[in-house]
Amino acid sequence: MSVKEIFETMDYGTAPENASEALAWIVDQGGQFGHFIDGAFTDPGAGFDSKNPATGDVLATLTQATDADVTRAVAAARKAQPKWVALGGHGRARVLYAIARLLQKHSRLFAVLETLDNGKPIRESRDIDVPLAQRHFYYHAGMAQLMDSELPGRAALGVCGQIVPWNFPLLMLAWKIAPALAMGNTVVLKPAEYTSLTALLFADICMQAGVPKGVVNIVTGDGAVGEMIVNADVDKIAFTGSTAVGRRIRQATAGTGKSLTLELGGKSPYIVFDDADLDSAVEGLVDAIWFNQGQVCCAGSRLLVQEPVADAFYTKLRARMDKLRIGNPLDKSIDVGAIVDPAQLDAITAMVDANSAGHMHQAAVDMPTDGCFFPPTLITGLHPADTLMQEEIFGPVLVATTFRTPAEAVEVANNTRYGLAASVWSENINLALDVAPKLAAGVVWVNGTNMFDAAAGFGGVRDSGFGREGGWEGLGAYTKDVSPHKPLKPVSPNTGKGGPEGLDRTAKLYIGGKQTRPDSGYSAPSYAKNGTLTGHVPQANRKDVRNAVEAAIAAKGWAKTTGHLRAQILYYLAENLSARREGFADALNAAQGGKGGTKEVDAAISCLFTYAAWADKFDGQAHGVPIRGVALAMKEPVGIIGALCPDAPPLLGLVSCMAPAIAMGNRVILAASEPYPLIATDFYQLLDTSDVPAGVVNILTGPHGDMAGALATHMGVDAVWSFSGSDLSAEIETGAATNLKRTWVNHGMGRDWFGSAGAGKAFLEAATEVKNIWIPYGE
Repeated sequence: MSVKEIFETMDYGTAPENASEALAWIVDQGGQFGHFIDGAFTDPGAGFDSKNPATGDVLATLTQATDADVTRAVAAARKAQPKWVALGGHGRARVLYAIARLLQKHSRLFAVLETLDNGKPIRESRDIDVPLAQRHFYYHAGMAQLMDSELPGRAALGVCGQIVPWNFPLLMLAWKIAPALAMGNTVVLKPAEYTSLTALLFADICMQAGVPKGVVNIVTGDGAVGEMIVNADVDKIAFTGSTAVGRRIRQATAGTGKSLTLELGGKSPYIVFDDADLDSAVEGLVDAIWFNQGQVCCAGSRLLVQEPVADAFYTKLRARMDKLRIGNPLDKSIDVGAIVDPAQLDAITAMVDANSAGHMHQAAVDMPTDGCFFPPTLITGLHPADTLMQEEIFGPVLVATTFRTPAEAVEVANNTRYGLAASVWSENINLALDVAPKLAAGVVWVNGTNMFDAAAGFGGVRDSGFGREGGWEGLGAYTKDVSPHKPLKPVSPNTGKGGPEGLDRTAKLYIGGKQTRPDSGYSAPSYAKNGTLTGHVPQANRKDVRNAVEAAIAAKGWAKTTGHLRAQILYYLAENLSARREGFADALNAAQGGKGGTKEVDAAISCLFTYAAWADKFDGQAHGVPIRGVALAMKEPVGIIGALCPDAPPLLGLVSCMAPAIAMGNRVILAASEPYPLIATDFYQLLDTSDVPAGVVNILTGPHGDMAGALATHMGVDAVWSFSGSDLSAEIETGAATNLKRTWVNHGMGRDWFGSAGAGKAFLEAATEVKNIWIPYGE
C-alpha cells in the first residue's frame, strides 16, 4: 500500500520476525535432541516430532524417555543435591543471577523458538513470556540470598519432580525451577510433549551459566514420562496441567510422603458492572480470552455483564473481535496465533459444535488456510449451568451471561468447581473491593487481567488445585521444617473392669453447639489409668461427620468476623480453661497417669493466648509489582477443616488444632484423642460458656479410622489435618482427590506438642489461603 492508502484505510501491513537464528540453533543440534541429564545431553533415541502448529512443519525430533532415563536423572539430581545445598544461599544466588542474565542475552532466540514451537504470537513471547521468565530468576536469586536470614528453620526438600504444560513452556519452567533451585533443591523436569524446545535451550543456558552437574535435569516425552516422574524416588511433585491429571497425581502420591503442589484448570469469571469503562473492559477482555489463543488456565473465559449495559457491551465486543488479526504467529502485527496441536484444535471444535444454546458470533476475519487456527468466538445468552459455562474449553472461545445485582454476580461467578482467577471491572473502587474478597479464586484482578509477577503468588482453590507459584508464599512448598520428628508410638486406651465410681457419666458428641447422641447408637467404655470406668464415649460414624459439616456450613458467618473479635473469644476460652485448671489437670492425670496434667493445661492456656495474639496480626502484605498499583496478598480462611487430633497430649493436641484454625476464621470438626476422648467432652463445656458461635467448633469421638475417610471425601470439607496416632495419611490423601482439598498429614511421625513443632506459624499457614488482589491506581 501507498502511504496515502495506509492513512485512508488505517490498515497496516505485515511485520514478520526472522526465524533463521532459532532454526539455525536447531540445526546446530543436529535436528535431534536427547535428554539433559547430569549436566550433559544424552544421545538422541527413539521419539517423536516437534512441529510448528502454524504450518505443520517438523522443527526437530525429540526423544521419548524410558524408565531408565528417569531413574538416571533422579539419581543425578540426588547425588548433586547435598553439594548444591552446601554452596549456600549466596552461591546459589550467583548461579540464578547468571541464568537470568543469559536469558536476557538470548531473549530473542527464546522468544522466536517459543513461537515456532507453541504457535503463540511473537509479541506475547517477546514481551510477556521471556521477560517474566527472566524476572523469576532474578527474583529468586534474591530469595536464595535471603534464605538463611528470612527463612530460619527451613531446609530444602531434596529432589523435585516437575511437570509443565504446553501453553507457557518457558514461563512455567521458570516458575518451577527458579524457587526450587533457590531453596537448595535439585530438579527433574518434564516439558510438555508438544513444546519441549525452549526447555532444551534452557538446558544449554544452564551449562553456560555454570549450573553444577545434576542440579537441573530435563527429560522429554509424553504423559507416560510424567507418570514415571510421579512414581520415581523424588521428594516433591510440582504439576501444572489439567484437573483430571492433577487428581490422578494426588491419588498416586497419597501416603508416600511426597510434597505436592497442583496448579490446575480454571473457568475464570470476567465481571463487568454497569459503571465500568466499557471500552477499557473490551480491551481487557481481548487480553483475557484471546491472549495465547485462550489456551490459558486463568483465561477470562466466562463473561458476566450487568444487564443495563449488556447489549452495548456485546456490540462493542463483536466490533472489536472483527478487527482482530489471525495468522502467522511470527508476524508482529498478529493478535491471535495458532492452536498448539491438531488434537487440541479438534477438542475445541467438538465442544463448540456440541453446543446448541445461546447465540454464537465468530470473528469476521480472514482465516489461514493451513495450520491449526480457530476463530475468536463469542457465545452469549447462556445459562450458568450450560456445559460451556462450566467446562474448560482451553481455546479462543468466550461464553457469556448477564446478572442484575452485585450479589448475583458473586453467586454466578462462584457457580463453578474451579477457583483460579477472576477479573472485576468497575469505576467504583468500593464496589470492586467489596466483590473481590467474595470471589472463590486465588487471584483477582481489578480493572485488569492476566497480570503476573514473581513477587505475587499465583494459584487456585477448589478444583484449580492448591499451592502458590511465586512470592514468599510460593517458597514454602520447596522447603521443609527442620524440627526433629520421631516415629509415632500409638497410645493404647486404658483397660479395666467393673462399673463407675459414682453416677454413670453420659458423654455426647458436640455438633452445632449442642450435645448430640451418635447416629451409630454405639458407645465404648473409657477407663482411667488405674482401671476405673470413667464413662462411656459415643462412637461417631459417617452420618455424624455429615451432620458436623452441615453445622459448620451454617456457621459460615464466622469467616466474616474480625480478628479482634476472634481474639477476644480465644482469650475468653483461655480464661474459662484457667478457671477449671485443677479439674482438667486431675482428669488428665487420671487418664494418662503421672502428674503432668497441670503442665498440659498450662500449655493449652498458653496456646490459646498465642493464637488469640495472632488472630489480628497474621497479616498479608502489599507486593511490589511492576504496575502502577499494588498486589494485595490477603490471608483468607481455608473454610471447613477436619482435624484428627493426636492421641497424646489429649487436651493440648485438641487445642493446638482448634485454636489456629478458628483464629483465622475457619470452622473445625475435631476428632478427639482416641485413647483419652473424655477430655474433649469436658472441653466442649467450656465452648458453651465462652461465646463460641454454634457450628464453629464441632467435636466427635470414636475411632479415627471411621472418620478419616468421611472427612477426606466429603465435598463440603476444605482441608483435613491428621495428627492421629494411627497413620491414616494414605487414606486421607487418596480421598482428598475428590475435591482436591488441602491435606496436612503426619505420615506416621510424631510432633513435640510442648515445643516449637507443636505450635507456631506452620498451623497459621495451614489455616489460610493467600488471595492476591491486583489493584491498579491512577488515571
